[in-house]
Amino acid sequence: MNTIRHDFRSDTVTRPSQAMRAAMARAEVGDDVFGDDPTVNRLEGHMAAMLGKQAALFVPSGTQSNLLALMSHCGRGDEFIAGQEAHCYRFEAGGAAVLGSIQPQPIAHLPDGTMALAEIEGAIKSADSHFARTRAIALENTFGGRALPMDYMQAVADLGRRHGLGLHLDGARAFNACLALGVTIRDLAAPFDTVSVCLSKGLGAPVGSVLVGGSELIETARRHRKMLGGGMRQAGILAAAGLHALEHNVALLEEDHRRARVLAEGLARHQALAVTMPDTNIVWVDMEATLGARLGAALAAQGIGVSGIQGRQRWVTHLDVGDADVAAALAAVERFFSESG
Repeated sequence: MNTIRHDFRSDTVTRPSQAMRAAMARAEVGDDVFGDDPTVNRLEGHMAAMLGKQAALFVPSGTQSNLLALMSHCGRGDEFIAGQEAHCYRFEAGGAAVLGSIQPQPIAHLPDGTMALAEIEGAIKSADSHFARTRAIALENTFGGRALPMDYMQAVADLGRRHGLGLHLDGARAFNACLALGVTIRDLAAPFDTVSVCLSKGLGAPVGSVLVGGSELIETARRHRKMLGGGMRQAGILAAAGLHALEHNVALLEEDHRRARVLAEGLARHQALAVTMPDTNIVWVDMEATLGARLGAALAAQGIGVSGIQGRQRWVTHLDVGDADVAAALAAVERFFSESG
């Protein structure tokens, strides 16, 4: 039984509002594998237009969306370049290698979340038959809650174009990045051939991501989606939630960012906690490992959910976290330090 009352574990824990549920109940549906679900078609057309791309594909998860993109850019025995801590490299169960026979080439991140351009370029393989052929570069924005600058993404794109590589953006929290950078989603997507956008994180839909890109790449991804078991039938019920989220919840991300800043400033009052001030809705807190274990247990006992292990915690604000939740969390941390001395 879930005893969490104030849930900062992730923005994936949001639950659909009554208005979203009503939109889902009203949705027109068809068979999406046959291409005749009108609500899915509307979502895909809307997302393609928003991002300035030719086509889009609705899929069950961001993990599948990233995998489909990589399998569309790369063939068996090819390689993609990504960050050492990138979700598509580290946190997707090795799917590109296991299911796509694609070799990942990880690059170390700099403190700001970027990868050095020289290291990216140095990792690109020649046409020598000894090497896996480098076919794509994958970036992630936001990355750990940090918004990567537009000029950096354009520089990576320019580098990739010089070498004839495809560019993929894991934009699971792309709308968070847009708000932090002060750009449109179309601007953010412009340098990339494919972009994955999650609907079930800060936007609050119960499930689903959309892969957006050129027509040929998306058609290849559609075939791979079927192969991987991602073809859904009357999926308009889920697509309606995504459309509702895009219409009503994007602007609310600003409140998530504000609350994350309030949370970070409150936590930073404690000298034992090293807090990274957030760009968006994710707050990282570092501390001595034993202290982390004790603090985590104390928070859990008071119904406050955070993620992380021992010396590092991740606090995430979202639609289902209000000002009262932030206040309760900060009060619990204050009590912990007061009682423990």
